[in-house]
Amino acid sequence: MIIDAHCDTIMQVTYEKNHKLRENDGHISLMKLKEGDSLCQFFALYIDKKYTDLKSPYEVFLDMYKVYIEQIDSNKDLILPAYSADDIIKNHEMGKMSSMLAIEDAVCLEGKIERVDEFFSKGVRAMTLVWNNENELTFPNSCVAKDHMKGLKPFGFEAVERMNRLGMLVDVSHLSEGGFYDVAKCSKKPFIATHSCARALCNHQRNLTDYQLKTLGKAGGVVGVNFESSFLKENSKYGTYEQIVKHTRYMVDKAGIEAVGFGSDFDGIPIAGEIEDFRGFPKLIDLLSEHLTDDEIDMISHKNMLRILRDNLK
Repeated sequence: MIIDAHCDTIMQVTYEKNHKLRENDGHISLMKLKEGDSLCQFFALYIDKKYTDLKSPYEVFLDMYKVYIEQIDSNKDLILPAYSADDIIKNHEMGKMSSMLAIEDAVCLEGKIERVDEFFSKGVRAMTLVWNNENELTFPNSCVAKDHMKGLKPFGFEAVERMNRLGMLVDVSHLSEGGFYDVAKCSKKPFIATHSCARALCNHQRNLTDYQLKTLGKAGGVVGVNFESSFLKENSKYGTYEQIVKHTRYMVDKAGIEAVGFGSDFDGIPIAGEIEDFRGFPKLIDLLSEHLTDDEIDMISHKNMLRILRDNLK
C-alpha cells in the first residue's frame, strides 16, 4: 500500500481540457492509483505564478479547490476524502482509496493568518511554505549560497505556529536551507519535506544535506523521495528505478527508517522516467525489498506517513 505525499494532478485537471481525474494520460489517474496499490494520495493545489497574472493566488487556490471537490465527489466509488490517519484506515476498510488535500506555496495566504484556519477547515492537511519564488512567509531554495541561508520572515514563524496548533503538516520542500533550520527550531510538531532527495547523491539546492536529513529525522519528520530526474542525478533527464532506490536507501541511512516515504511529484515533473506513472510503484517496492525487510518497506510505503499525520493531529 502506498501513500504518496505529493502530486500536481489537480492542476492538470483544472487547466487541461478533457483531463479528468478518473482516467487520463498523465502520471496519476484514479485507475492508475488503484492499479499501483494506492492507500492515500496527497493532491497538492500548486499556486502556479503563470495563473496569478489575472487572478490573486487565493483565487487560483479557490479555482483548483472547486475542481478537486467536484472530482472527488464524482468518484466516490473509488476514492474518499481523508482528514486524518484514522480516516485513511477507515476508507481502506471500506475498500476505498483516500485523497488528502495539500497546498504547494503558501503565497495564497496573502499575509492573512486566518486563512490557515480556513484552509484547514476545507481539508488541507499539508502546506508547502514556499515554491521557487519569495513570498510573505520566507525565501526559496537558491543556488546562491547567501540567499540559500535566508530564513523565515515574521509571518512565516506565525504561520508555522498556527499550522502546528491546528495539526497541518509544515512542508519544507522548496524552502531555503536557512528557512529549513528555522522550521526545525520553531516547529513544535514533526515537519515534512514532501518531495525532496539527498544532496550528497545529487548536488541540487532543492535536495537535503546529510545534516538536514539527520535534523528532520531527529524531529520525527518524514521526507518523501522525489522522482524528478534532476534531483536524482546531476545533468540527468531520465530518472531510473535504480536512482530512486539509491536515494531511498541513502536517506534511510541518514535520517532513519522512520523518516522516509514517497513524494513522487507526479504530474509536476515533465517526464517520470523509467517508472512512467503510478503503476510503476509495485516494481519499485519489489526492487526495494531486495535491500529492506517487509516491515521496513511498510514503514516507507505508508506507515511513516500515517504516523506523522497522527503526531501532528494530537
